Amino acid sequence: MAGRKPAKMYRQIKGQSYTRRKYMGGVPHLRITNFETGNRKGDFAVEMHLVVNDSCQIRHNSLEAARIAANRFIQRKTGAQGYFLKIRVYPHEVIRENKMATGAGADRISSGMRGAFGKPVGTAARVKRGQAIITIKVNQAHYQDAKTALWKAGLKISSPCRVNVISGEAPL
Repeated sequence: MAGRKPAKMYRQIKGQSYTRRKYMGGVPHLRITNFETGNRKGDFAVEMHLVVNDSCQIRHNSLEAARIAANRFIQRKTGAQGYFLKIRVYPHEVIRENKMATGAGADRISSGMRGAFGKPVGTAARVKRGQAIITIKVNQAHYQDAKTALWKAGLKISSPCRVNVISGEAPL
């Protein structure tokens, strides 16, 4: 696989949505393995969301990195059945890239921006300002651990994020 371009190149929402895979050839598979992890049937007192501050696109590999970071941290603190984590967005948007030839003699091979529609290189989720991306549910004793896990996940997202507590209170 060729080197990935930085997420800032695909962060802005530009143009019409491009999601109809039926008409595309060779869209890469999602990197996200599980959208829900932990104890799905547990009764938890605290629910927190990781919320995006700006409207943007979040690439599928960025969502998977955020899921891994949050899941690894919260699982070490609470155990395998002490939490529930859910990715709340799905990367439908197909990202295209117009690959340019580089190196010696590339000026004779590349045609610049002529016909620069691009080939599918990945997928992204379009999110609106204030939309929840990740949700964690834990017991009251692990309030601070869940907050830290979401903060670590937010570092993997290309847009600024904040942690919203929906239910439960900070322990005294």
